Amino acid sequence: MTAVEPYSAEATSAPVPLDRRLSVAPMMDWTDRYDRYFLRLITRRTLLYTEMVPSGAILHGERERFLAFDPSEHPVALQVGGSDPKELAEVARIAEGFGYDEINLNVGCPSDRVQNARFGACLMAEPPLVAACIAAMAEAVSIPVTVKCRIGIDDRDSYEHLLDFVDTVSATGCRSFTVHARKAWLQGLSPKQNREIPPLRYGEVHRLKRERPPLEVVINGGILSLDAAAEQLEQVDGAMIGRAAYQDPYILAEADRRIFGDPRPVPSRRAVAEAMIPYAERVCAGGRSIRSITRHILGLFNGLPGARAWRRHLSEAAGRPAAGPEIIREALQHVSDRSEGATADEV
Repeated sequence: MTAVEPYSAEATSAPVPLDRRLSVAPMMDWTDRYDRYFLRLITRRTLLYTEMVPSGAILHGERERFLAFDPSEHPVALQVGGSDPKELAEVARIAEGFGYDEINLNVGCPSDRVQNARFGACLMAEPPLVAACIAAMAEAVSIPVTVKCRIGIDDRDSYEHLLDFVDTVSATGCRSFTVHARKAWLQGLSPKQNREIPPLRYGEVHRLKRERPPLEVVINGGILSLDAAAEQLEQVDGAMIGRAAYQDPYILAEADRRIFGDPRPVPSRRAVAEAMIPYAERVCAGGRSIRSITRHILGLFNGLPGARAWRRHLSEAAGRPAAGPEIIREALQHVSDRSEGATADEV
């Protein structure tokens, strides 16, 4: 069995460099610090993003709650939502102080709540404002400032609209754009529907890279495997995986070797689960519920014998009074590392 040695400042003399060839998307309610710690046990090199955090929450809320993270999560990027250049500049300074490797501006979320606060995907209709925000943030910090956007919104969805947006923002010096290869409808579709109904238009993102080669272009949307990510890397600079990496996190296990050329051994799923136990002990000792951990690791054994029992035990046992990290060890009794022989009933 391969032991798990998560990357941390204590574990190596050289920090893992920020590399956007593969990343896990920022996902609300999912990519919190507990999930990122878990994913880092599986892949050392994949860039991880926080959930989107509104600028106001950072400026006026509990900063530790929104921004604190474990050193092992590096490289890690903070995604923020906002549209006030001055506020975002201050947020960028705070984020750099917390040690983030990158700060990313959300110009892709289409939810009503985000629109009402005048940030997210609706900002694609205001390229000069986005440029002003990026310029203010970049001037405030030394870490990279990047953008995550859609290919378009509503009727502003032509390739020319996308190119105008990118050209306007890149004039500030911004060199990295993550583009979700679907347009967003700001009215009439839920955020979930906006991730599924508008068709994927990969060709426009590929064309953006061809026509603006100095820019780093990362593609997002419908990328469900490392095979699909590797195929995209033939056209663009990076691929971002979203929900597939949450629902079946072990798809990232070969990422360090395949995408980044890192020869270190791939950890087994069991080793990853066992490495979560001491971390869970620290989290629970700090007053957090074990559910803050277990809800993120349900998909670890997907496809193997006992996967359903693993999920069921974690889900049910997390509701027990005073449940703690021991339920992870208990759940491990239900699973096997065998990669063959699983039946539909078992998984």
